[in-house]
Amino acid sequence: MRSALLAASAAAILAALSTSVAFADPGLLYDLGGKFDRSFNENAFSGAERFKQETGVNFLEFELSNDAQREQALRTFAQNGVNPIAVVGFSWAPALEKVAKEFPDAHFAIVDATVDLPNVQSIEFKYGEGAFVVGALAGLKTKTGTVGFVGGMDVPIIKDFACAFHHGAAYTKPGVRYIENMTGPTPSAWNDPTRGRELALGQYDRGADIIFAAAGGTTVGILQAAADADKLAIGVGLNQNSLHPGHVLTSATAEVGLGIYLTFKEAQDGTWRPGVKQLGLAEKGVGWSLDENNKPLLTDDEIAKVDGIVADIIAGKIQVPSYIQTGACPAP
Repeated sequence: MRSALLAASAAAILAALSTSVAFADPGLLYDLGGKFDRSFNENAFSGAERFKQETGVNFLEFELSNDAQREQALRTFAQNGVNPIAVVGFSWAPALEKVAKEFPDAHFAIVDATVDLPNVQSIEFKYGEGAFVVGALAGLKTKTGTVGFVGGMDVPIIKDFACAFHHGAAYTKPGVRYIENMTGPTPSAWNDPTRGRELALGQYDRGADIIFAAAGGTTVGILQAAADADKLAIGVGLNQNSLHPGHVLTSATAEVGLGIYLTFKEAQDGTWRPGVKQLGLAEKGVGWSLDENNKPLLTDDEIAKVDGIVADIIAGKIQVPSYIQTGACPAP
């Protein structure tokens, strides 16, 4: 059975390479949840598409169907001369650490993890900065004094989102009540909108009137719960304000696509370098979404206050706590 699965995986990976593009073209490997997850994977795809439109250079891509494909997919891309090879998500780190050593002349990039090798670029986002900002908006807007957080997989990076969101809400609403749930302990938590909806409805029943969803593909279920309960939710990754207009307060955006675009463009220009690249509010790598879908929910004064908080974080006047760095979240 295992050999059959591996054979099927190999066929799928080779099919991703069976195009007329040159083997020097870049490659993008998505995380579980699929390319069109309306979140981080789709954002990465948009960056690769931007590179393609601006340069005319194609890119190869592959969508995982299970964790066992990671190492094989990376190795197959590298063996076929795809360069650079970008992977989306921290779950790629173990496979990348192994395969990158086997192909020292190839360039690799990983989003949301640090892989300390001379041919790897680690693209990290200051998610906490964006989470703090949308938390501050939630604190301004809550009528019940209770806000909620539903995360995807229970891992440090999502705890970082949760910690910063809580602190942001407490910054504008001292004493705010905070409810937190994670969808699950395995990668399937990124793609379980039914469970996400259930968790969100439970938080609304407990008094939350605004919930921040940081859960990949699961987020769509949480936003649906907001519409069903006639409450508010906050999207993540992409601008998700249009999914349920009037029920999505804002979206905490992370320009994963910008990171992918930059690593592809730098490789083409000959300026690509290994090491850690961090993108936060100052670099416009993270932010909050304001458009015609959610602007009716906000007053000019609330918008000005949020913009002021963004400016204060960039200036260092507000320090956003980091669960990633400390392994703990201090009380607001």
